Amino acid sequence: MMNPRDQEILHLIQNPNSREMGYRQLIITYQKKVYHVIRRMVIIHEDADDLTQNTFIKAYHHIEKFQGHSSLFTWLYRIATNETLTFLEKKKKRHFFSIDDYQEKIESYLSQPGQLDGDQIQVKLQKAMLELPEKQRLVFQLKNQDDLTYDQISEITGTSIGALKASFHHAVKKIEHSLLEE
Repeated sequence: MMNPRDQEILHLIQNPNSREMGYRQLIITYQKKVYHVIRRMVIIHEDADDLTQNTFIKAYHHIEKFQGHSSLFTWLYRIATNETLTFLEKKKKRHFFSIDDYQEKIESYLSQPGQLDGDQIQVKLQKAMLELPEKQRLVFQLKNQDDLTYDQISEITGTSIGALKASFHHAVKKIEHSLLEE
């Protein structure tokens, strides 16, 4: 459900005289969270930055479709997730830039000092996550790193809870296998 802050932001957005101020408040409140969700999926800052901007542009154009059945963040999370999955799918389909090239670019990025916070285990985990199909990576990230419930993930992804549990299980097994190989 909506928290008081979300209600205040939505009230500002719904009023034509304060719409821009409400939208600014939406960005101020949720931009960092949305960016981090996207960044964990695409790794590269520039891509995450562009996708964050696209998420808020899409939210601006479709705010009237927000029904208030969830928090604004859950709604933004879903937009961000869909934008990111679309971005990754487009990367796969481009003939001049294969997904393998993109994976290679990300792995190279992960190997550079100072690109990720944390120690070598975190880098190994990120590399193992890169080997997952996008849907499994997303479910693993939402469940394990963002600590969302299956109900919340189902709402964000539009996927059944059973399918989410299966995706998470497969992701965990693949990550374990990948980490044990190193």
